[in-house]
Amino acid sequence: MSTPTSPTIPPDIAAPGRAALRLRLAEPPGSGYLGGGWWPHSRDLAVELADLVDHFPPRAGRIVRALVSPPDWDSTPRRIPIARGFLKVGSFPRDDTHLVLLTTSDRTVLRVLVVPPGFTRAHGEEALLTAASAGNTLSANDVLEELAHQPATGPMDRWTDDGGSWWGPGRVTPAVRTGG
Repeated sequence: MSTPTSPTIPPDIAAPGRAALRLRLAEPPGSGYLGGGWWPHSRDLAVELADLVDHFPPRAGRIVRALVSPPDWDSTPRRIPIARGFLKVGSFPRDDTHLVLLTTSDRTVLRVLVVPPGFTRAHGEEALLTAASAGNTLSANDVLEELAHQPATGPMDRWTDDGGSWWGPGRVTPAVRTGG
């Protein structure tokens, strides 16, 4: 059996009653400063981390431990129930790095950006893409800081590379667009 070579967001993997896991890993995982990005749906670490561990892509390894940044979560339990038992969880002391360090069963440590659950779709997807870009050199804080200063635009609100044409019918050109 061959292993998949295409990185990206896993197919719509979701626990019953849960939205799909929003995860994007670099290919190969850990090939940049950040090994990928994770965009949880809430600030409930027990629920979100269990979902991540239980639906983590098998090609990237089996998660056996996690270190989290406490300000990203409402609480930080030391053990979280997962499908195969419990996951040991530690936290960075007084740290606000927006990172989760995931240790896999082969002792690989993946530095994964934690995108705040309240991000807009455009900002969240941009953060995941940036964090999963092979060879990236930005820290998690740098990625989020950069996005905080950009307007939330979707892919259809950007110019094409063919000399400045505007995508889509009925689009308002940037020169006459109002803020908001």
